[in-house]
Amino acid sequence: MDVEGFLEGLADDPDRAASIAHVRRLPARRPSLAPIPSDLPDPLPARLRLLGVDGLYPHQAVGLQMLRAGRNVVLATGTASGKSLVYDLTFAELALRDPATTALFVFPTKALARDQLQGVRALRIPEIRAAVYDGDTPAAERPLIRRRANLVCTNPDMLHLSILADHTRWTGFLRRLALVVVDEAHVLRGVFGSHVALALRRLRRLAADLGAEPRWCLASATIGNPAEHAERLTGVSVEPIVEDTSPRGERRFVLWSPPVTDEEAGTRRSALAESAWLVGRLVREGVRSIAFARSRRAVELLATFARREVEPSARERIKAYRAGYLPEDRRRLEQGLRSGDLVAVAATSALELGIDIGGLDAAVLTGYPGTRASMWQQAGRAGRRAEGALTVLVAQDDPLDQYLVSNPAALFDEPAEAAVIDPENPAVLDPHLRCAARERPLDEHEARRFFGEEAVRGLERLEEAGLVRRRGDRRHDAGREPPHRAIDLRAGAGPVYRIVRADTGELLGTADERRAFGTLHPGAVYLHQGDPFVVRRLDLVDRVALVEEADPDFTTQARDVTDVEIVKVLDRSSALGPTGTWFGEVRVTDRVTSYVKRLIATGEVIEEVPLDLPPITLPTRAVWWTIPEEVADAAELAAPRLPGAIHAVEHCAIGLLPLIATCDRWDVGGVSTPLHPDTGATTILVYDGYPGGVGVAERGFRSVRRWLAATHGRLRACGCPSGCPSCVQSPKCGNGNEPLDKRGATQLAAAILHP
Repeated sequence: MDVEGFLEGLADDPDRAASIAHVRRLPARRPSLAPIPSDLPDPLPARLRLLGVDGLYPHQAVGLQMLRAGRNVVLATGTASGKSLVYDLTFAELALRDPATTALFVFPTKALARDQLQGVRALRIPEIRAAVYDGDTPAAERPLIRRRANLVCTNPDMLHLSILADHTRWTGFLRRLALVVVDEAHVLRGVFGSHVALALRRLRRLAADLGAEPRWCLASATIGNPAEHAERLTGVSVEPIVEDTSPRGERRFVLWSPPVTDEEAGTRRSALAESAWLVGRLVREGVRSIAFARSRRAVELLATFARREVEPSARERIKAYRAGYLPEDRRRLEQGLRSGDLVAVAATSALELGIDIGGLDAAVLTGYPGTRASMWQQAGRAGRRAEGALTVLVAQDDPLDQYLVSNPAALFDEPAEAAVIDPENPAVLDPHLRCAARERPLDEHEARRFFGEEAVRGLERLEEAGLVRRRGDRRHDAGREPPHRAIDLRAGAGPVYRIVRADTGELLGTADERRAFGTLHPGAVYLHQGDPFVVRRLDLVDRVALVEEADPDFTTQARDVTDVEIVKVLDRSSALGPTGTWFGEVRVTDRVTSYVKRLIATGEVIEEVPLDLPPITLPTRAVWWTIPEEVADAAELAAPRLPGAIHAVEHCAIGLLPLIATCDRWDVGGVSTPLHPDTGATTILVYDGYPGGVGVAERGFRSVRRWLAATHGRLRACGCPSGCPSCVQSPKCGNGNEPLDKRGATQLAAAILHP
C-alpha cells in the first residue's frame, strides 16, 4: 500500500488531522540467511527447498542447533519470524531417525493448533503422523490418535482434562515423548499461566515416571523476561533466543487520539467508532486490513459500523472473526483472508496469534491491548511481506491509552513488560497437587522436584482438609471422582459459578466467585456473544446463575464496600522517601450492597437496587503507600479534600499498572482511606484480584517510582477540568466514582515524588 499517501490524506482532512498524536517510522530490516544444516537427514533439505526455504534466519539456525543438542530453548522474537519452523524441523529430524518418537505441541487456542498442523504436514514427511486432539476431535477418532499419532497438537485445557486425567491411555505416547512445544507462551500469564505451568509440571512428572526426559521449546512474542517466564512455566532450565533476524518491510505506526466531544466532561469520541471509520477509509482505498477489538460484542459492532462506511457492493467483504463461531465458519473466514475474498476483518485477540491469514497491509488496534507483546503481535498481522505496512493504535478514553499517546517513548523505547505467573500460589497449586496425586500417588521428593518447596506444605494442607490420604510416604487422592473438572484453567482461582440459560439449560460460560457477585447478581445484565441476558437467580449453594434472554435499554453496575486487613508485611521500600511503600499479604473483604441501572443512550442512572449477598473474603497480596501528614501538607490538601485526592490517585494508578506488569485493570482492586486502622496513616492500597495473588502487585512494588511518575504525568497532562475517564474515573469503581479530586490528586502525586 501507499502508506505515505494514505497518511497525507488523513493529515489533509480538517476533521481528523488533530487526531494524529504521533507517527513512528520503523525501518525495514534486510534479510540475512544461514545455510540449512548439511547433516539434516534426507529428505528434509529437499522438502525445505520445495517450500521455498533456501536458508534459515540466524535466530532459527541457533534455535535449531540448540534443540538438536538436547537443550531447552525459548524463542522470543516477533510475528512471522519463523519460530514454528524451528520446532517443526526438530521433530521432523527426530521422527526420521526414530519414527516411534513422539512430540506434544501445546497451543493456547484450537484454531492455532489446527493452523500449525498444516505447517507440519507441508513438510510431507511420511514418518510424521500428526493429529489435532482437542474438544472438536470426534470421539470415534480419539483412540486411533492415541495409538497411531506420534505428533499431537493440543491446548492446555485438553492437556489437563483429557491427556493427564486419562494418562493411562497415553502411556505409550508419554514413554516415547522427546519434544514438548509450548507456543505463544506470552499469553500464559496471570492465573491462567499459573494453571498451565502446573499442568506442564504434571506432564513432566508422568513422562519422567515412564523414563522420558523431553527437550522443551517455547515460542513467545517479545517480553521482558523470556527465560525466567519459560522456566517458571516448565520448571526446567531454558536458554533464551531474543534477537529477531527475520526481514520486514518498513512500517508506519500511528498513535490516534479520538477528538474530545464534551469539553466540560472531558469525554472523547468512541475508539470503536474511530476504528470503524478508519477501516472504512482503508477499504475504500482497496487496502486489505485487520482491526482488533477486545470483546466479542465490540468486534461485532466494529464490523457493523465499518460496513456503514463503504459502498453496498463492498459490505460483504468486511466480516467479524471471534471465538464462539463454529469451527467451519472460522476456517472459512481464514481462507477468505488468505485468498483476498475478504478485504477487512474485525477480530478479537484470537487472530493476534500466529494463524496464517496471508499478507495484509494495515492493522487497526481499538485500544491498547494491555501489553506491548500483544500490541506488536497485533501490529505484526499486517506487513508480513517485504512491502510497507501501516498500524494505527486508536486510544480509548482511559488513563493508560491516553498516557501512551501522550508519551510515545513508553511504547516504542521502553523494554517490554515482564510476564507474571505464580505457580506456588496455594489457591492454584493445591488443586493441581490433588490432580497429581490422583494421576499417580505423590511423595514429598517428587513434590519438591516438580512443583517446588511450597508443594510440601500444599500436601499438608490437602491432608488436613481430608482431600488426600497418606499411605506410607505417598499421598493418594481421597475423592471418588477425579478432581480435574473442578479446575477451570481460564476461570481463575477459587469457586466457579456456571452461567446457564433458564429456558434451555444451555451452559453459556463460567465466572469465579468474585466476578459472579459483581456481574451475575440478580437483575444484572449479562452479555454473551453480544446478546444481552438478565440474571433471574443466583444460586449460592449450587453456584449457578440462571439467565434469560432480554433486550433492556439499560446496563448494570454493582456497588460494593471493601475492607482490607494487612496480615503480614513482606517487604518495604524507601523509593518514595517519607511516603512508605510496602508489599505484603492482605485479607480483602468485599460485600456487593446494590447495583445501579444506567440508560444505554445517555449513561443516566435511573435506579439503585439493594442486594443481600454474603461478603467474600480474598486472601491475596498488595502494594500500599502510607502518606505522612507532612506530605499531605506539602500538597496543600486540607482534611476535606484528602479522600477525593487519594481516591483519584488510586484510580489513575490502577489504570496505569499494565505499564509495569502484564495485567489488565480488571485483574486488580484498590482501596484508599484517610486513616487505615492497620497502618495508622493515610493509605492507598492496590491488590491482586485473585486468591493468593499472581505477582502483579509485587511488580508494582518493585517499580513503584516509575509507576507513580507515570500516574502523575497522566494527571498533569489530561486537559479535563475536574476528572474524566482518561485520567481518574474508573468503570469498575464500587463507589460510583465518588469522591474524586483530580487537582488534589495531581498535587499529592507531585508531593510524594518530590517531597
